[in-house]
This record gives sequence, structure tokens and C-alpha cells, in this order.
Amino acid sequence: MQLPLKLERQSSQTLQSQIFEQIRSLILSGKLRPGMPIPATRSLSEQLGVSRNTVLLAYERLIAEDYLQTQEAIGTYVNFHLPTDSLVLKTSIQSPVFSKKPPIKRHPVLFQGRAQKLINPQQNQFTVDFRVGRLDPHSFPVKIWRRLLLRHLSSGGANLTEYRNPSGMEALRKAIVNHLGPARGIAVTPDQVIVVSGSQQALNIVSRLLINQGTRVVTECPCYQGAAYVFESYGAQLHPVPVDQYGLQVLKLPSTPASLAYVTPSHQYPMGSTLSLKRRVQLLDWAGRVGAYLIEDDYDSDFRHNGSPLTALAGLDPYGCVIYMGTVSKSIGAGLRLGYVVVPTELVEPARTVKALLDSGNPWLDQAVLADFISSGNYAKHLRQIRRIYLHRRDCLIAALKLHFGDVQLSGLDGGMHIVWHLPSNFPTAIEMQTLAQEVGVGIYTLERGGAYDYGYTEHSERTLILGYSSVPEIQICEAIARVAKAMDR
Repeated sequence: MQLPLKLERQSSQTLQSQIFEQIRSLILSGKLRPGMPIPATRSLSEQLGVSRNTVLLAYERLIAEDYLQTQEAIGTYVNFHLPTDSLVLKTSIQSPVFSKKPPIKRHPVLFQGRAQKLINPQQNQFTVDFRVGRLDPHSFPVKIWRRLLLRHLSSGGANLTEYRNPSGMEALRKAIVNHLGPARGIAVTPDQVIVVSGSQQALNIVSRLLINQGTRVVTECPCYQGAAYVFESYGAQLHPVPVDQYGLQVLKLPSTPASLAYVTPSHQYPMGSTLSLKRRVQLLDWAGRVGAYLIEDDYDSDFRHNGSPLTALAGLDPYGCVIYMGTVSKSIGAGLRLGYVVVPTELVEPARTVKALLDSGNPWLDQAVLADFISSGNYAKHLRQIRRIYLHRRDCLIAALKLHFGDVQLSGLDGGMHIVWHLPSNFPTAIEMQTLAQEVGVGIYTLERGGAYDYGYTEHSERTLILGYSSVPEIQICEAIARVAKAMDR
């Protein structure tokens, strides 16, 4: 018996692989049926003009994958139970016929919540998009990341196939601790660090620990939409406290007990102010007095443009009440889905348990690469490089706004990845400006469309625009602002 095989000597595919694929195709197409014998290796090697060892290796692979079976005194034949049979439904199987029954009344969906506006469905329409929180794709450290990735992939072994500590890889948690000490003034142990899938998962973990129906949660106003919506979904009663040019107005914090307060002291989101040292101390004293935990969301503190950053709340905390959140979404890339939360010692075990229940831990390979990236010093080098780029783009955006719109009122200039433009009374409203820019292919954003939550206050919402500059090259910044100015003149 001869098999209808044809080998391409010039093909990039090996002869062994060609034999394997063609015999497998004959089996799957039904031309070689279960139980049919196939030629001996010597016969097929003579037919094809290849070495017997080449045919033998192809047969061994077909046997290993259950396409062929061999038996002493019988020889090699097509397996009666093909591997595909256990993976694919038989088309001949008839669906069972059920008797008609009255429609079942389903249990209502108990979850109530809304999603933050991270993605703009219209962004593909824009030639220039000042969307907040977007990174320049060219800034991703591809070469270093690829090298580290391949190294860990080749030596990962059981790390790639077994469950690991849901709190995160120990090497990564140590690297995070070593970064936070000099960068943010925070002294903690690796046990207090839990690796998460970005800040949203950190918020969900904390909410599951501390929020129930009616729990009082203090937030800045305006604040980050994603945080407010998470708290709402767990049944929290939100208590807004206004912000000004110096950050959270701590003297307006409630005097009655609150379980939790969410703040962005390094670069208030969305208004961009930095909480002064005096107010930081007052905020910590308030938390100690009323028994509240503080969530410190340090989402873009790596980018300080004017002066040195202030010590994080977690670095000043004498009460052990600060839950510190960090992420690489703003420094390396949101697509990695990696961040971390540092919790007080009494929350370590319950937080680990919640993380284990959520997803049993983040992918090991991504953690291993990030741990190496930080501990090798490449992360610090990467931050220095993109910090310079962001500073130039910030300065370019400020200059372009002043050139075309005169003495503009801006805030949030000291750091971060966006600025806030406060519109004068003789300008169109924020939503009208957003629409005007959109018509000329430029994306600028109101508070709501920029991922902020203003509790319905019109003071900020009607006269405030957010412009993220981190992903926009300087030449495009100049062109886009000029285009908006011309559209406004018309």
C-alpha cells in the first residue's frame, strides 16, 4: 500500500513535518479510516526517497498525538479513537426535543453599577486625541521587554504551569518595595504588597473588604469616575468634599465617622492640584480621629515636572490607616494590566483572600518580566526618558494654548499627564468646545467624558476641559490647537 504523499524539498517546513501533516490530513479527511493499516517505515521511506529515521520520527509524533496506533504482530494502523473525536461535536448528533413549558421567571440580576468611560468610542475619528491617561505607543520599552520575556519564557518551567501565591511573585513585591522607599518615602514589607490587575482591581479588593450597603465613603469632588462607580456598586453612601487649587479642602471633611476616604494627593484627579504637606497631616489626623482608612491613589506620581514630589501619605502615616495604590498603566502600558496595592498589616490576610477568590493571582510571566525590569534599573531609566518627553509636550501644549487663546487659565501643571483648562465666561461651554473640536478631528474632553465624576455640580462641569498630552507629539499638538482656534473663530 502506498500513501498519496508529495514532499516539497525546497519548503521551509522539514520533511518530517510534511509527512506528519499530510498523513494527519488524510486521517482527518476520512481517506485513511480508523483501523486501516499504513505502510511500514522502511516501505514509506523507499517510496518517498527519504531516510527511514525521518519517517520513523513522523510516525512517533502521530502515535504520540493518538492519530496512529501500533501493535506487535499487527503493525501500525489508524487509531480507532482519534483525538479530534474528543474535542469536536459530531454533526450527526440530534438535539433533544423538550416539551413546551411556560417561560421561567429568572432570578433578577443583583448587581447595580455603571462603567467608567475609559475608552472613547469616537477616538478613531480623531486625527489628534488629547484623551487623558493614554501613553505614546512608541514609548513602550519593546527591546528590553522582549529580551526579558524570552529569558523567563525559556526558563519558566513549573512557574508557567502551576498556581502561585495569589498576592504576587515575591521578587516583584520586593522590587516594588525597593522602588517605593526612595521614590515615595514609603517603608513597608513585601508581605504588605499585593499585585493586582490595575487600580480598578485594587479598588474592588478594598471595597469588598470595607464597604457594605450604606457604608459612608468620602471622596474628592470632582473625583475619578472609576473609583466612585466602584464604591457605588458595593452600596456605599458617597460623601463629596470639594477641592481647590491646593487639593482636598480638609477642613470640610465630615466630623462624624466615615469608613473610608478616597484621595489623589499627588496629582488630584481631575483638577491636577497637589495636596500640601499641611493638608496631608490634617487629613491623616482626621482619619485617625474618626477611624477611617485612606485610599491613596498615586496613579501618575512618577511624573513630577516642577520641584520634588512630596512624601506620599503612606510615608507620613502614623496611624497605619493608608491603603496605597500604584500602577504601571501610566508609566509602561495599560495593556499589561499590572499594578499593586499596599495594605496595613491587619488587612494583609483578608486582602490576600479576596485576591485569591477573584483570580488566584496575576500571570507569572508578566510579573517576572516586570520584577526584572524594575530591579535591573531599567524602570528608573525608562521613567527618566519619558518624563522628559512629557515635560516637552506639556510645555508645547501650554505655549500653543497661549498663542491661540491668550491668557488662558490652566491648572495641574506641576506633574502628571494632563492639564486642566478653565474656560472664561465669554467662551462656549465645555461640552460646546468638545463638540467644536470634534468637528475638526480633535479630541478634547469635558470632565465627564474625561473619566471624572462631579456629583452634578455645574461649577466645574460647565467650564472645564481636560487635555492629556502624553500620547501626542509636539507637532500634532501645535496643529490641533490651531485647528480648534480656527473653528472657534468661524
